[in-house]
Amino acid sequence: MKIKVCGLRQQSNIEEVVALKPNFIGFIFYEKSARFAGEELSEEYVKTIPQNIKKVGVFVNASPGHILNMVKKYDLQYAQLHGNEMPDICRSIRQKGVSVIKAFSINEQFNFAMLNNYKSFCDLFLFDSAGANPGGNGTSFDWNLLKKYDNEKPFFLSGGIGLDNIDDIIELSKTLPVYGIDVNSKFETEPGVKDISKLEELFNLIRIKEKEEAEA
Repeated sequence: MKIKVCGLRQQSNIEEVVALKPNFIGFIFYEKSARFAGEELSEEYVKTIPQNIKKVGVFVNASPGHILNMVKKYDLQYAQLHGNEMPDICRSIRQKGVSVIKAFSINEQFNFAMLNNYKSFCDLFLFDSAGANPGGNGTSFDWNLLKKYDNEKPFFLSGGIGLDNIDDIIELSKTLPVYGIDVNSKFETEPGVKDISKLEELFNLIRIKEKEEAEA
């Protein structure tokens, strides 16, 4: 189970998160987000983050040119597309050597068949809760809806993930290709500032659960 910590922007806070060794960290380049990285993010520091922690830029309906500029500026490995981007956008970004995570907001009306149009041009999917904002709404969707997912493409699970529902996610991963979890608002002291003690608890919990599963 990979762990992605998203919505970071303060260098001292990022350094504390990096020390926990998440698999992925995410920076939001969407100006309307409460977690917009903006000018606060030091490109010099971000470039020094160890290579084994994958850096993800989160974009909402941004132009391929802007996405590629940010990828180059911060040495990002992944572009997470969190808007209404069409498959062609995913393809054009991926052709430039950038791995693509395409996010989808899930509700009762979501048509899982449309994912077939994207799967060739994305490395991973991300399933989040439909809400007022493109992401970071802090609520989870009905994970039973994922029973309709008939694709082999691995995905991140996002939206309202906290310490109280990790067991459910591990159970879900037994029948579905859950690649990892994307945590954000449930592990904050304020938007964009992560609660390190809560994250430590999460990391320990997942590692203990995985050890138990391996030994079972």
